[in-house]
Amino acid sequence: MIEKFKLIWNPELYHGEFKRSNFFEGWYFKNIGEDKSSVLSIIPGVFRSPDKSKEHAFIQFIDGITRETHYIKFPYESFKNNKEKFEISIEKNFFSENNISLNIERSGFKAFGELNFKGITPWGKKFLSPGVMGWYSFVPFMECNHGIISLNHNVRGKVLINKNIYLYTFGKGYIEKDWGKSFPSSYIWMQSNNFYNKEVSFFCSIARIPWFGKHFRGYIAGLYLDGKLYKFTTYTGAKLDNLCVTENHVDVVLHDKIYNLRVVANRNTGGLLHAPYDNNMSEGRVHETLLSKIEIILEYKKGGMTIFEGTGEFAGLEITGNLSEIL
Repeated sequence: MIEKFKLIWNPELYHGEFKRSNFFEGWYFKNIGEDKSSVLSIIPGVFRSPDKSKEHAFIQFIDGITRETHYIKFPYESFKNNKEKFEISIEKNFFSENNISLNIERSGFKAFGELNFKGITPWGKKFLSPGVMGWYSFVPFMECNHGIISLNHNVRGKVLINKNIYLYTFGKGYIEKDWGKSFPSSYIWMQSNNFYNKEVSFFCSIARIPWFGKHFRGYIAGLYLDGKLYKFTTYTGAKLDNLCVTENHVDVVLHDKIYNLRVVANRNTGGLLHAPYDNNMSEGRVHETLLSKIEIILEYKKGGMTIFEGTGEFAGLEITGNLSEIL
């Protein structure tokens, strides 16, 4: 019981130690080079199942420019975790909030290199809000849990994947994670921290949340600006005024008692990722682009004075499932 309570307050740690039914957990590292030629997301994780033939660890890659993806499987037993702080390893590959080290050589695939992170910017924790999910962090039966390890940080290093070199001198990084039984049947996710103001970061997720045999539309949005995090979430009482998805754009309007947040994300081509659905890590279930743009306006609700207006480039965008469930 003490161990499980500790995990609630440390969402970055591995939560699958005592799981025996279908369970997944993945950490998402997004890295954008200063000259924007190196756009790479790296996703280590595990999938647990009563069917031992399905159980495995994995490292997934997506190149934001070429849209090329790779999914490399490893024995589940090769996954190791530190119970005191966020450090995981899969065979010779290491991941933490401070760095990544890659060492993979397979027939037809290789990945080597190291990335170092400085200036980690966490979402922050409060007594009844241990992370990005707020008080929902204490609900034991959530289908999918979410955590943000760093909204914004600097990236330095170099990675080689097959013949492609990804070079980071003054790059930008973002780290989040998911764990649970399955991804939501329908959701929209977007993220960017590549604004003209280098300290700005934005994240938004809108999803179908199962709840006691029914479901509701849950949403979390956070704009980190000048050292302050503006939160618009279901659990803070913010309201979703508009959600519109067209062939070219996603429009979102949220408000709380003080602020209005207006968001327009343009859709773009991307790559297909493995994702936890149907008691398996299903291939090609999620389409993700890293070439979206997100236009944001934050203003005071009273008087309409603009606090921030900007465009985030090289944004991640996923639109998945039967959107009628959340529209």
